[in-house]
Amino acid sequence: MSDLLSPASLESARDAALAAFAAAGSLDALAAARTAHVGDRSLVAQARKAIGGLPGPEKAEAGKRVNVVAQAVSAALEARRVELEVERDERVLVEEAVDVTVLPPRPVGARHPLTTVSDRVADVFVAMGWEVAEGPEVEHEWFNFDALNFGGDHPAREMQDTLFVEPAGSGLVLRTHTSPVQVRSLLTRELPVYVVCPGRVYRADALDATHSPVFAQVEGLCVDEGITMAHLRGTLDHLATAMFGEGITTRIRPNYFPFTEPSAELDLQCFRCRGASAEPGGEPCRVCSSEGWIEWGGCGMVNPAVLRACGVDPERYSGFAFGMGLDRTLMFRHGITDIRDFYEGDQRFTLALGQEA
Repeated sequence: MSDLLSPASLESARDAALAAFAAAGSLDALAAARTAHVGDRSLVAQARKAIGGLPGPEKAEAGKRVNVVAQAVSAALEARRVELEVERDERVLVEEAVDVTVLPPRPVGARHPLTTVSDRVADVFVAMGWEVAEGPEVEHEWFNFDALNFGGDHPAREMQDTLFVEPAGSGLVLRTHTSPVQVRSLLTRELPVYVVCPGRVYRADALDATHSPVFAQVEGLCVDEGITMAHLRGTLDHLATAMFGEGITTRIRPNYFPFTEPSAELDLQCFRCRGASAEPGGEPCRVCSSEGWIEWGGCGMVNPAVLRACGVDPERYSGFAFGMGLDRTLMFRHGITDIRDFYEGDQRFTLALGQEA
């Protein structure tokens, strides 16, 4: 009979295995001990193989002895595995304990700069007694064009400018400006009307550094008795001061808009160089391209045709309206050269501008 199958050899193998399992201090150490004492090269495994070489009458007796040892080794291995798993779980509960009474850290972030500057403009006008008005972004053509004196063949109605909403012929568009809110305000509010209208607008523009198919605008409307261009100039000067600091200067240049008459472009004296870059010998200014002035928006006296479309008597009432892009305002204030920065969701950009817009 092989020495591997002798009672003394099998007991020695069993004792060595039990001692190794008891000495294992971790599940990894236990796995290594299992390989050494239960694996294919272990004494127990070799004893099983040796049974095949015994004469028939001796196989049964030898097989019983090997099975007893193997069962003892397996039982010891399983018992030790359970002990180590319990120890591990208890240790994890202590080491990875979570105090559920502690408030989680507040996420790092800031309000979007366009939201902040929109609220800031609204605050300027609310402080003067104006109201903030809002309207739908999916608008009917009558509010977006007809009531604002856009003719049926006006180029702005064509697909290269306006995004139409299906089905064809529905008369619905994504608003191209916030002026429809002015029309709705005149139709639903008692006169006089003083409203400022911030919001998103849409144009069929290709996305590049200076154009976006969606951007933010703010418009203002004042309709009352005796309103003149002087009131418009004073209002715009006050807004420019609030947005860009004391001493800023504005100017208006004649222009044409269907919904105002007379109409003008509003220019803002460069808030960086204060116009000095346009003077002989002045230092170059990248904000205004050394022209001294920045085009900010459009304005004018409300066209009598718009007042009549909204049921307002132009013989008694007059008014002014203005509008400018909030994206452009922020780009001026912070020297931003790519409008896409506002819409790409980069939190670093939002953090940098959100609190100072």
